[in-house]
Amino acid sequence: MSHTTLPAGGGSNFGPASAGDVIKRDRALHAPAFTPGYKTSVLRSPRFALVSLEPGPGENAGPRFDAKILAPLENDLIRNYAKTGEAVGERIIVFGKVLDETGRPVRNTLIEVWQANAGGRYRHKNDAYLAALDPNFGGAGRCMTDDDGNYFFRTIRPGPYPWRNHGSDWRPAHIHFSLFGDAFAQRLVSQLYFEGDPLVPLCPILGTLPDQAARDRLVARLDMKMSVPFDSLAYRFDIVLRGRRQTFFENKPEGH
Repeated sequence: MSHTTLPAGGGSNFGPASAGDVIKRDRALHAPAFTPGYKTSVLRSPRFALVSLEPGPGENAGPRFDAKILAPLENDLIRNYAKTGEAVGERIIVFGKVLDETGRPVRNTLIEVWQANAGGRYRHKNDAYLAALDPNFGGAGRCMTDDDGNYFFRTIRPGPYPWRNHGSDWRPAHIHFSLFGDAFAQRLVSQLYFEGDPLVPLCPILGTLPDQAARDRLVARLDMKMSVPFDSLAYRFDIVLRGRRQTFFENKPEGH
């Protein structure tokens, strides 16, 4: 499966844009930095006024990515780490478009993804969850948008896992992703969730967003038309960089 190959069919579900869509998001819809329900925010939230630093030449000079830097299997997490067989778990495809605030496609954008395996465990030395590691699953991949803003990757649906928030909360199945613009300082980072997961409305992290519509924009929708028969379900997740329908980014809530 080539990193430039897209599933047949589909199309943007973004819809036509109106003049109001280019207006910046209302900051009242952003997650507060201090949200005790998400225990980690108590220590992470700033106690003093933030200082704005202008990016220097190093941050503004690049990167300039090209599809040539990607190996053929980088967007296939089922096979890109395989040693003795394919990764174990529910096989899925995640696809969509990267769009600006007017619904125009954003091309040549590098998308990186990382996630837990089907048992809910990351391939990381600090992850001590009792679920087994899958020897054929690395949990990381990347792809680039094409000229129409399309992207897609194939993977295993990640499992939920417990974490020490207040007692033992559970994270819903999720995939971390980041996008690079024309400079390192433009990197955007967020997480996507899955339609129908009963843990989504219980997630303390997702619950920091006060606006239900903003939470919904982080949920990938099941798209049976794009599924591969007897192989993989498909989930559509469009990423919007700015405007009222912007995807929420945890490192830069105002967008790109």
